[in-house]
Amino acid sequence: MGPGKDTKRAMSTVSLIVLALDYSFSVYSFTDHGESFCSVFPGWIFTGKSCLERLRLLGQNAGAWSKWRNPWSTSVCGSHDSFSYWVDEKSPVGPDQATAIKRLARISLVKKIMKKWSVTQNLTFKEQLEGGIRYFDLRVSSKPGEIGQEIYFIHGLFGIKVWDGLKEINTFLEQHPKEVIFLDFNHFYAMDDSHHFFLINRIQSAFGSKLCSVECVEYVTLEYMWEKKHQVLIFYHSPLYQEYPFLWPGNKMPAPWANTTNVHKLLQFLETTLEERSRYGTFHVSQAILTPRVKTIARHLIRGLKNTLVHRNLPMILNWVKAQKPGVMGVNIITSDFVELVDFAATVIALNDLLLEDDESASTS
Repeated sequence: MGPGKDTKRAMSTVSLIVLALDYSFSVYSFTDHGESFCSVFPGWIFTGKSCLERLRLLGQNAGAWSKWRNPWSTSVCGSHDSFSYWVDEKSPVGPDQATAIKRLARISLVKKIMKKWSVTQNLTFKEQLEGGIRYFDLRVSSKPGEIGQEIYFIHGLFGIKVWDGLKEINTFLEQHPKEVIFLDFNHFYAMDDSHHFFLINRIQSAFGSKLCSVECVEYVTLEYMWEKKHQVLIFYHSPLYQEYPFLWPGNKMPAPWANTTNVHKLLQFLETTLEERSRYGTFHVSQAILTPRVKTIARHLIRGLKNTLVHRNLPMILNWVKAQKPGVMGVNIITSDFVELVDFAATVIALNDLLLEDDESASTS
């Protein structure tokens, strides 16, 4: 006996959910581009001093110190879709989604499934900062139909207001005046110029004089940042960056995307893009993330991203990270999903020890 009408209807609904999720995942996974751990640059635990001050004690010679001064040549820990630790199942589906999924979202089950595949982090901004994360991957949108120009984080479903996230980050920076962070605004949805101006004004209001103006990458040393009392570099993937001296162009923060579920292909892609890095003279993001295909979602619809792809592959990805070396010819920023699941931040930050070891070797030769 074949399946009944109710079974067929349920199967059809699931198929549509899978196809819509696969489409939307491809869209929003693309990027063109007492505390715990210290700042992005060195790799030591807080001991009452900023970790960069800790570095001064450990790096005794001038050569070691000079290598640590350039954030684009050190190992930085970042999170992928950094804001997605909370999404609003009660709000409409975001404008980053296909029409099919917007229609399907009228079914309550659809949003629950979307959440399992949209959430890529468990930790809040504050918790990520305290855990050593210093690069944040940000996608933002207005909320169509809402009065005003408020901007929200978005990843399939709407997240918190951008303003609330910026304030949370600034509170950390106020408490740690020598910490430096990177905010990469790389996707904008349902935003005209007035929305951009509103968002940029929010950025100015949140950080003020902490914002670092655009310079040649090589000139932005830690010493420069400290002297100017700058703590925030904003990368803005919109032509409007040209109108503001503190908005860095998106092409200064390339983030090549492997777009694969295969961890071996991912690691090969990361190696290949690192080999090409030196010719561009920019910061560089190694996206150590896996992206599900339609069949992946179909087979593991209820399990979600973390239980399907992240848990089982993070150990191999972490082993790749451990084998890397920071520098112009090596890694710079490395991002991951669910950064707390393994010692990701500690491992990325600890790579900077290799710079001191190289300098010590050079000084004794």
